[in-house]
Amino acid sequence: MARNNRTGERKSRTQHRHLRVPELGYYLIVTDTEGTERCFFNGLHADLPEDIREKLVVKVFETKTINLIDKCIEYMAYDPQFRVPWIVFDRDEVKDFDQIIKEAEKQGINVAWSNPCFEIWMHAYYGSMPNITESWTCCSKFGELYKKKTGVPYNKADESIYKRLIQTGNEAKAIEIAAQKYKQCKESGYSEPSKMCPCTTVHKLVGEIRKKTGEK
Repeated sequence: MARNNRTGERKSRTQHRHLRVPELGYYLIVTDTEGTERCFFNGLHADLPEDIREKLVVKVFETKTINLIDKCIEYMAYDPQFRVPWIVFDRDEVKDFDQIIKEAEKQGINVAWSNPCFEIWMHAYYGSMPNITESWTCCSKFGELYKKKTGVPYNKADESIYKRLIQTGNEAKAIEIAAQKYKQCKESGYSEPSKMCPCTTVHKLVGEIRKKTGEK
């Protein structure tokens, strides 16, 4: 009975929550993995200065690859006026990789994709994006480098992944390397992300967040 107001109309969820619009944006990130991307982006947000964290929201949700777009649209429905939607996923064994990217963009959703996998992006923190086309090889090679640089084994579900990356690597350089690789693929005539390897667009999302905080 308490759900209806005096006019007989049901109150919206937004009315109930009385949310304050974050000044620097609300990043809604939907990914299809069970750890790595969530740990990375939660770590990125936690690394921001406290006053910035209060003005910029980063929320990461996980789902199956086939549900990425639908889930993103579902979460967007709550506060569409200020949520910035992104899906983050890898080529890996995804058969409809290019189609998912095109459909997401058609729906107004930003896409941070990696080919062959997210580890190719993190590799850039250590100065390069090696010419690797297989996900398992990429993960293995990155794991070896990560342990050498950090002194601890690589664990996809490690909440400290991002912290260790910025302590032992260079994020500004990683963004620069990823942007250059993307440009090279485009200049070589590749238009489909599945053919652009090694390559990623995760740097666009990371760079955008950093730019909003006044960082490069």
